Amino acid sequence: MSTVLVTGATGYIGGRLVPALLEAGHEVRCLVRTPTKLRGIDWAERVTVVEGSLEDDGAVREAMEGCAAAYFLVHSMGGSDDFAATDRRNARLFAEAAADTPTMERIVYLGGLGEEGEDLSPHLASRHEVGDTLRVGRVPVTELRAAVIIGSGSASFEMLRNLVEVLPAMVTPRWVDTKVQPIAIRDILHALITVLDRPDTLGRTIEVGGPEVLTYREMMHTYAEVAGLRKRWIVPVPVLSPSLSSRWVGLVTPLPGGLARPLVESLVNEVVVHDHSIDLFADRPAVSFRESLELALRRVEDVDVRTRWSDASLPGQTPADPLPSDPDWSGGTVFIDEQTATADAPAEAVFAVAAGIGGDRGWFVADVLWTLRGIADKLVGGPGMRRGRRHPDHLRVGDALDFWRVEAYEPPRLLRLRAEMRLPGEAWMEWVVEDEGPGRSLLRQRALFVPRGLFGRLYWYVVLPFHGLIFGKLAADIARRAGAAEGSVGSAR
Repeated sequence: MSTVLVTGATGYIGGRLVPALLEAGHEVRCLVRTPTKLRGIDWAERVTVVEGSLEDDGAVREAMEGCAAAYFLVHSMGGSDDFAATDRRNARLFAEAAADTPTMERIVYLGGLGEEGEDLSPHLASRHEVGDTLRVGRVPVTELRAAVIIGSGSASFEMLRNLVEVLPAMVTPRWVDTKVQPIAIRDILHALITVLDRPDTLGRTIEVGGPEVLTYREMMHTYAEVAGLRKRWIVPVPVLSPSLSSRWVGLVTPLPGGLARPLVESLVNEVVVHDHSIDLFADRPAVSFRESLELALRRVEDVDVRTRWSDASLPGQTPADPLPSDPDWSGGTVFIDEQTATADAPAEAVFAVAAGIGGDRGWFVADVLWTLRGIADKLVGGPGMRRGRRHPDHLRVGDALDFWRVEAYEPPRLLRLRAEMRLPGEAWMEWVVEDEGPGRSLLRQRALFVPRGLFGRLYWYVVLPFHGLIFGKLAADIARRAGAAEGSVGSAR
C-alpha cells in the first residue's frame, strides 16, 4: 500500500479517516499545526507527524515528500472573516507543492454539493472554488461532493440535535423545506478510502449522498422520532433571513456564530446528488438517514464519540466550548464552573484528599446543602447520597460515590466523577492536580454541566448561586486539608 498525507488530522473528518486508512494498510503522514493535540490518541504512534500548517509552504512540501496521495480536508469556515480567500490561497499552495512532488499521483478533496451555475451560498461557492484551484496543478484531483454529514460529533448532527431537543416548537426560515441528501460519516469515510483504489475516479468530481432525499423539516421530525421526543411544531415563515436565523441557531446550539452562519446559508441551496455515473457504494449499501441517527445517538449515549466538530480550533470559541481534555460529551453546550487553589503539599497529598471526599467524610463544605440535594434526588427517584462509597480512601473506575460514579481515576493527577442524580442534562466533577515544585501543588477543580433542552439551561442558572457558596470554598478546603495533613506529618517526623 501507498503512503498518504492527511491534512486536518485533528479535525472531525481527518481524525476518523486516519485510523481507517491505517486499517486499510496504508502508511499515513499527518500535517498538524499543533501536534500535542494528538497526545493520547491511540493511532498517533502509528503515523508520521509533520508540524506545520497549510500556510507553511516548507512544511507542506516536507509532509508530501514520498507520498502517493494527499487529502485536503482543512477549511477555514468560521475561522476568519474572509474564509474564501484563505482557502483559495491554501489550495493554490497545496496544488503547487503537489505538482513539485514526483511521487504524488492524486489529491483527494472533500467539497460540497450544489449545482454549478446556481446562486450558491458563500460557503458552497468557496468549496467549489477550492476544488477548481486544486485542479490548476499537474496532479489529478478526486473531488468528493457531499451535503449534510451525519455522525456523532459532526457539526450538522449537533445543529440538528440541539435544535430539535431544545425547541419543542420553532419558527423557521423557508430553508426548512429545501431538499437535502444527508450522508452518514461511515459512508463518507468509505468513499474517501475507496477512491484510492479506483482508477476511474482519478481527476473526477464525484457526488455522494445517502439513500434518501429529505427536507430539513423531515430530518428534524425523524430525529425527534429516533430520540423518543414528542413531535416538534415547525412553522416556516418568509421573513427570517439566513443571517437572522443563523443567530438563533448559534444561540440554541453549541455551534459558534462563525460556523452556524455558513452552515445555515448553505441550507438555502438544494444539495442533492444528480450525477450517478460513479457509484462508490456498489459493494455495500449506503446507511439510511434513520440508521445514521441511531448510530450517532448510540455513540453519544455510550460516551464513545471519537472526534467532534469542535476538535478543530476556531478563533472566537467561547468558554462553553469543550476542551481537548474534556470527556467525550460530543461537543454539546457545556457550562463550566472552574476553581483553582494552591496547596503547600505535594500532588500525592492533594490528590488523596480529593479522592477521599464523600461517604462518611461528607463533602467538606456546606455539607447540609449536599445532604438536602441528596434527599431531593431520592424523592424524584434518583440514587440520593446514601450509597456512600466502597472504601473511605481508595477508589477505582466504576465505583459508586454517593450520587456520583467514578469515571476517571489516574492518581495523582486526575479524578473525574459523573453524576447519576436526576438532572435535566449530564454533569461531572473533576479535579486535576499539577506539581508546582517541591512541596507545592496546584489544584484545578471543574464542575461541568451539559444541559438537555431549555429546562437544562434554566436549571444551570437557578443553581448557580449555590455553586458560588460551595465550589470556590471546596477547592480551597481540599488544598488546606492537604497542607495541614502534610504539616502534621512533617511535625511528627
